[in-house]
Amino acid sequence: MTVTPLTDQELERYSRHILLPEVGGAGQQKLKRARVLVLGAGGLGTPVLQYLAAAGVGTLGIVDDDTVSLSNLQRQVIHSTESVGQPKVESAAESIVRLNPNVGVERLPIRMNGQNALELISRYDLVVDGSDNFAARYMLADACESARVPLVTAAVGRFDGSVTVLKPYEADSEGRQNPTYRDLFPEPPPEGLVPSCAEAGIIGALVGVIGTLEAMEAIKLITGIGEPLVGRLLLYDGLAARFDTIIYRRRKVKQG
Repeated sequence: MTVTPLTDQELERYSRHILLPEVGGAGQQKLKRARVLVLGAGGLGTPVLQYLAAAGVGTLGIVDDDTVSLSNLQRQVIHSTESVGQPKVESAAESIVRLNPNVGVERLPIRMNGQNALELISRYDLVVDGSDNFAARYMLADACESARVPLVTAAVGRFDGSVTVLKPYEADSEGRQNPTYRDLFPEPPPEGLVPSCAEAGIIGALVGVIGTLEAMEAIKLITGIGEPLVGRLLLYDGLAARFDTIIYRRRKVKQG
């Protein structure tokens, strides 16, 4: 694999990363080579894209077929008032280029579905989920498992959020197969049981907290540092300012 040296400007831009022994120049090179696909340039996608771009991820793919609306701006801070009516992928890409012109942006103004998900995902090293519904999460998790691509996935609602990392095609240190999304959530909730943000509301800063945690997990996966949230669901209660962790494992298949 060809390694492009970091330029003098990049060395200065990422100097605080490079000072960290856990990251260093080698870790920054990994970030520069990485290709990350982000599903959604909305509430969760906003901090994911901003922090991965700032971190120096070489290529960011953005999948979103929506346009910016005024009601988005309370939480989707990658967009601006001037962006209203513009495709989200274009608005987000423009913000990323202003933040870090070293990052390549692949605009994908389409809806990911069961027909195109596997082909899209296979082009990238890592996927981060910024979707806002269970159907998209199941579809994305299944496709990433088939493509053997790690997935950082999250969910938010009102004042609460959760984050986990999925690598079900690998085993843990004790030889146990890592869990799937369906081990965590065997079935989606009945339609209408979980209201959308448009129906129930959401505090804007919440997506900043959860999306930034997703970006942190992505950086850990790319650089190989720390312990990703594989088999652990991190829960955040914004009103109580409390984090909790749930451990989950691969479900045993019943024989016969």
